[in-house]
Amino acid sequence: MRRHLLIGYIALSAGVALLASCVAPREPALDGSALGQPPARRPNIVLIMADDIGIEGFGCYGGTSYETPMIDSLARDGVRFTQCHSQPLCTPSRLKIMTGRSNIHNYRHFGIMDPDEPTFGPMMRQAGYATAVAGKWQLYGAENYGELAGTGMHPREAGFDEYCLWQIDTLGSRYWDPLIERNGRVLDDVVGTYGPDIFCDFICDFIERHKDGPFFVYYPMALVHNPFVPTPDSANRESKNRQRNFADMVAYVDGLVGRIVTHLEELGLRENTMILFTADNGTNRRITSMMGQRAVRGGKGLTTDAGTHVPLVVSWPAGGATGAVCEDLVDFSDFVPTIAEAAGIDPASAGLQPDGRSVLPQIRGEPGAPRQWIFCYYNPRPGRKGFPERRFARDARWKLYGDGGLFDLRADPQEEHPIDAPAENAAAVEARRRLRAAIDSFPEQPTRIPPPPPVEGLQ
Repeated sequence: MRRHLLIGYIALSAGVALLASCVAPREPALDGSALGQPPARRPNIVLIMADDIGIEGFGCYGGTSYETPMIDSLARDGVRFTQCHSQPLCTPSRLKIMTGRSNIHNYRHFGIMDPDEPTFGPMMRQAGYATAVAGKWQLYGAENYGELAGTGMHPREAGFDEYCLWQIDTLGSRYWDPLIERNGRVLDDVVGTYGPDIFCDFICDFIERHKDGPFFVYYPMALVHNPFVPTPDSANRESKNRQRNFADMVAYVDGLVGRIVTHLEELGLRENTMILFTADNGTNRRITSMMGQRAVRGGKGLTTDAGTHVPLVVSWPAGGATGAVCEDLVDFSDFVPTIAEAAGIDPASAGLQPDGRSVLPQIRGEPGAPRQWIFCYYNPRPGRKGFPERRFARDARWKLYGDGGLFDLRADPQEEHPIDAPAENAAAVEARRRLRAAIDSFPEQPTRIPPPPPVEGLQ
């Protein structure tokens, strides 16, 4: 594993207070006016991405199985986007949200990000932001990835001043007695501790040390990915009930978000901090949740809405709309241009060429320039059975696959009945024409070098 010289390290809130130094040199900071944003009004930005949970997991989207009062409150006080779509699986979504690019441009293999790929980390540093990442990494190639191990992007190469992460080069527990690396040092004395608490403590400490701002925190949560185990708040710490434990894990996600919000309020930073909450893909397929009287089975890994339809709640008291619901399409490629505009920087100045477009106007309550379609290229484990290559374009109603399959998502959300071309009405014909043009606007073949042979047993 490639190593670097640490200048310092930090401890969490358990009584030891050590200052951390940057682990890489900073690029020259811009003045924040590149896109017309006065430097003094640039918001702090906290991007939170839960792991494996679709919209049915949250009360503000009509979910009735779980308790999510804090996230629901952020939705009431901010903007709730109803049509945000991720990639169907974790690594594909992580590449897309960090680079703003479709997977057809930069995807190599599951658990791997090209170490030369531009991401939003250096971009935010160039804009003068202190940067940190905490939670789940899964982009470097852990020890069980065979010849792929260590061929991906290490967090110190991704533009973050500090990091506190699970699954960099070794595997281990992400929950109880976790295996976590913080700024180059694997934590010891973790017996009896809970990984998500360590990540949250790290973030709160980072925020406090950078309260003079601006700061950018990327928080790809470990929760609520399996294994489904009890949390510190579970009534029964020995529970083996998958559904009950999952409910406790969702509640814990909400509580961690609440801890960050409360910390920002205590430091007087909440007003000008933009919090974005989303998820990397749909819920695990072994979990069934309720939306009123309707049972919703998780669709993680599937290209249906059950695999891609995720929450996006944005709360920014100083500059965002209040109590708004936005039905515009949002793709994960839109996050880079959105936070870039908020930070007052052109992504191109940091080497990024995002496929997406900013939704900052919609966050502010303005019309913006809504996208007319979303394109998805999905090939998470090239050459491996069970994960066939797929590509599609969609809007809020219609979805067209590269092989010609067209679906009316309003009438057929599970995509069980493709529309036969001879039977198409005028609306379907127009949707097919428009979405085929969208698919054809992307390369026919991935632009990355063909990946190495698949590795069995990836986590």
